This record gives sequence, C-alpha cells and structure tokens, in this order.
Amino acid sequence: ECKERVDTLKEKTGVTPGLAVILVGEDPASAVYVRNKIRACDAVGIKSYTHRLDTDIKTEDLVVLIHQLNADAGVHGILVQLPLPKHIDMERVLETISPEKDVDGFHLYNVGGLILGKGDSFPPCTPYGVVKMLESENIDVEGQNVVVVGASNIVGKPMALMLMAKDATVAICHAKTRDLAQFTILADILVVAAGVPNLIVSPMVKTGAVVIDVGINRLPDGRLVGDVDFEGVSKKASYITPVPGGVGPMTVTMLLENTVASAERAAAKGQA
Repeated sequence: ECKERVDTLKEKTGVTPGLAVILVGEDPASAVYVRNKIRACDAVGIKSYTHRLDTDIKTEDLVVLIHQLNADAGVHGILVQLPLPKHIDMERVLETISPEKDVDGFHLYNVGGLILGKGDSFPPCTPYGVVKMLESENIDVEGQNVVVVGASNIVGKPMALMLMAKDATVAICHAKTRDLAQFTILADILVVAAGVPNLIVSPMVKTGAVVIDVGINRLPDGRLVGDVDFEGVSKKASYITPVPGGVGPMTVTMLLENTVASAERAAAKGQA
C-alpha cells in the first residue's frame, strides 16, 4: 500500500517522500533498527538520508541539525533513533522536530493530538502498527475489554488512548500493579509491552483472547523472546503475534506510512 501511494505521489506531483534518520553513537541494536528502516524505505521508494553522529555530540549541535532538516523541503519525516546518550537533553531534541515532520509521533503536539483525536497528528508507530494489525484481521475492538501491560510513553499510554478512541474498555497495568493476573484474565485483547521475558503465562490468559506481544528481550543464550510465553499462551489464544517478526515489522511499516502521509500533506499544500 505504501509503495502504491509513493508511486502515485511521484506520478501526480513529482514529489518523492524523504525520511531523515539521525543515529547518535554506536549502539548495536540501534544500528540494526536504522538499517532495517533504511531497507524498508528503499523497498517502497522513499528517499532516506542518514546522519550518523559521534556519541559526544552536544545537544546544541543536534538541535541545529534538526532545524536544518525542518527547513529542508525534501525531508518529510525526521526520526531520531532512541535511546540517545545520557548527556543529551532528549526532551529538547524531540520538541525541536517540527510536528509536521515528527513521523515517530513523540512531539507534544502529536501526543496531544492523540488525546483529542485530531486527525492531522502522527500516532506513535508501534501502537499504530498494533491498531492496523487488528483492523487487517477484522478484529472488532468496540466494547471489548482491552488490557495493556506496560505504561510507557512510547507504547503503553498511546496504545490505551488509540483503543479507547475505538470504544474499547481499557485497563493499563504497570510495574506497581498488584496481582497482574486478575486483570489479564479479563482481557478480550491483551497487549503486552513490559520488557520482561515470559511475564505472561498461560493461566493468566482467557481462552480465545487476542494476544499482542510488543516485548523483545534477548536471553543469556542469545535467543530473542517476547513478554509472553508463546508456547503456552498460543494454545489458548485465538490470535497471537510472534517475537521476532510480529509487531516489529509493523512498527517500521507505520514509520513509512507516517512519512508518506507527511509528503502527501506537504504536496497538497504546495510545500514539497
């Protein structure tokens, strides 16, 4: 779908969507994520511009670069790969990105837009990917009991807001929740984003539940596993996402979707 939209945009307006990716430092996991994002851009015809910066870069210099990208008409999306080194003021960096180019959905404007249900805001890519997954499988959310395990700003909170907007009844659990199982067992749809390997086991899940595992954890033996015990829970769930290969690719896809949408809006305004 993204590729078709990119082709149409190029054909009708001559505009090629552009995504600028900023990678600070040498974090190996971040480098892999960036490589996957660039590969995905290439697959659909989005131009990607990668800025690899030294670990010791100052916040001020990073802000200057973002201002330049904000002003560049060929760039429709700006992505700062997180986490950033500790000495950098992450909040200031993310707030510097123009809301119109904040394809990660982390700017205060876009977070506020999510709460108010504004159609022109960019939703964060991971929860947006989960919503798209549910839609593509025709899983009705309206009136369903949804339990979100994990209350991060990147996944848990926006996930709850997006499903509430679709008229689900949503509970959010977090590290201080007492007796997690009493909540998870009620879930028609269970979304787990806690960062704890195999936190959710079969007795905690209702038979027939839809289970979406956002977690990705590397075990000491090198294996990648989610927050859900896939082996046990898959015997009870009506749907379950694998790790790896479930929510991860959807996150990248929604980044492309947001970038294409940004380019379409810029073209419509004659700004591209």
